[in-house]
Amino acid sequence: MTATHDAIVLGAGAAGLMCAGAAGQRGRRILLVDHNPAPGAKILISGGGRCNFTNIGTAPDRFVSANPHFARSALGRYTPADFLALVEAHGIAWHEKTLGQLFCDGSARQIVAMLIAECDRGGVEQALGVPVSAVDQADGLFRVTLGSRVVTAPRLVVATGGPSIPKLGATSFAYDLARRFGLKIVEPRPALVPLTLGAEEALFRTLSGVATEVVASAGAGRFREAALFTHRGLSGPAILQVSSYWRHGDSVALNLLPDQQGGWLRAAKREQPRATLRRALGRQLPDRLAEALADRIAITTELANTPDRALESAERLLSAWTVTPTGTEGFAKAEVTVGGVSTADLDQRTLEAKRVPGLHVIGEAVDVTGWLGGYNFQWAWASGVAAGQAL
Repeated sequence: MTATHDAIVLGAGAAGLMCAGAAGQRGRRILLVDHNPAPGAKILISGGGRCNFTNIGTAPDRFVSANPHFARSALGRYTPADFLALVEAHGIAWHEKTLGQLFCDGSARQIVAMLIAECDRGGVEQALGVPVSAVDQADGLFRVTLGSRVVTAPRLVVATGGPSIPKLGATSFAYDLARRFGLKIVEPRPALVPLTLGAEEALFRTLSGVATEVVASAGAGRFREAALFTHRGLSGPAILQVSSYWRHGDSVALNLLPDQQGGWLRAAKREQPRATLRRALGRQLPDRLAEALADRIAITTELANTPDRALESAERLLSAWTVTPTGTEGFAKAEVTVGGVSTADLDQRTLEAKRVPGLHVIGEAVDVTGWLGGYNFQWAWASGVAAGQAL
């Protein structure tokens, strides 16, 4: 059997486009395949349509993985500065927002157009809107069936992502294919996703629409950003961040007054003895939240008539208000997936399967998940280039 291509890349998302372009420009005959009729579906909706395409603070410790060191090689060899240089070479205007996040001034469509142009520059052949009906391997070649067409190559790249945002066509295809080739899967879970609360947390569920800056903690994750109370539970950047670390049954701690030091309520008692707890909280928190917290803590007397031990207890509650989510809003609302193809089965430099020569897995399909704020795109670009240079 003669190979029709040097490599077949399954998935025309961020990682797949990057990989195909990098390999094509090295003179490889690349076929880029996707069941969606157009490439870059997730890119187009990211960053409110402006694509938070990288983060200048990218570092391996800002990724969740069973092997926290795995991403170091690819991230070190293709940096945010490298991708930014590509963006600027294509004349795409950009700006930096908070916490090192870089966005297009215009539209995320510019990033997709750039990646397609890079693929065109490398002579990449595209087969879009075509589902894969079969994948097998024989005689050193991968054989992929696309409807009535069969294509073959000595190398196959799996860049089909995880199951987050199924309305964009996301599936567990990558995991199913990896299992067929004997690769282990770290349990996939929704990540960067709102958390749901039960009836016992009615205090917060009645505050739908209220937002405040907190320090949220769950597992090894600790983030200071905004939290948003919703009719179903908790959302906002701080909550999305800790959701990647949260496990079912775990609690989430919220420091609702992250700028306050211990003893602040006793100080308020000295300075404004006639004030109530509700009034003291109202100076620092949204009114509805201040009222709800004061009602729950149930200190109704003026501060002058409240024992110090009661004020200290209130401070402890407010600095570590603990809730136990009932779950998440699932893959439908998750921006990415935690877990995926085990890094133990992949070479960290080439993303090639150790026991299946020629098979590479990149991007979100791998058990590497970044923080909110452009990190996952940087992993897509870096892992795509790492595999593309190895094809």
